[in-house]
Amino acid sequence: MKSFYLTDVGKVRDHNEDSVIILKNHKNEHLLAIADGMGGHRAGEVASSLAISYLSKRFNETFYGLTKNEAINWIHDVVLDINKEIFKYEEVNSECIGMGTTLVMAIVTNDYILFGNVGDSSGFVLKNDKLHKITVDHSLVNLLLEAGEITEEEARDHPRKNVLMKALGASDVIEPDVFDCDKDVTSIFLASDGLTNLLDASKIEDVLNSKMEIEEKMVMLIEKANNLGGTDNISVAYLEIEEKGCGESDNEGAKN
Repeated sequence: MKSFYLTDVGKVRDHNEDSVIILKNHKNEHLLAIADGMGGHRAGEVASSLAISYLSKRFNETFYGLTKNEAINWIHDVVLDINKEIFKYEEVNSECIGMGTTLVMAIVTNDYILFGNVGDSSGFVLKNDKLHKITVDHSLVNLLLEAGEITEEEARDHPRKNVLMKALGASDVIEPDVFDCDKDVTSIFLASDGLTNLLDASKIEDVLNSKMEIEEKMVMLIEKANNLGGTDNISVAYLEIEEKGCGESDNEGAKN
């Protein structure tokens, strides 16, 4: 398996409130995660960093050879604990009161693939050269879309597109959505809404299906979003699932 992640401030924001990570343990189990923070005085950056740091620590310390049901419970537990950590941080850092973050993650093992999400950062799989969105956005626009009150075209440019119905740090108790995914996929792809608000699935799919190296694919996706205005921070994480005869290769990500 090859993996790579990248985050970029974009063309409009003056700082980056996204955090992203890819980890692999000794059992060749992978965790991919993106958090997109929100809040004034750079508090969004604090919330997303806290979420990814805590998630990484828990994965390194407690995730090893879990069954699928154990892993589902692990996702629920760690999301609830991250939410508590955000509120604890606010108690001693009053300037950060009101901060929050989205969180999307994917866990890939030899036996299963699971996605978990809170908010509107997205998780996808590539299968038979087709990109499929697995997660469901916890956003006002998606709620209106599912209710049939607006069309997909209206959703793309809706003035309240960034209003979230669920986020870490928004309420005392938070439950993530967890999705059990088909193992027969080519790759796993996560993205913050800084990418998905500017590039539709077909454009992302074209890049992921290209013959470029995975690092080049991630750079190109961010370049395309920036060329369309770069109106938000942009983060991507990609895991290519493939069989190799001489071991496996993992590429570390980068942060701009």
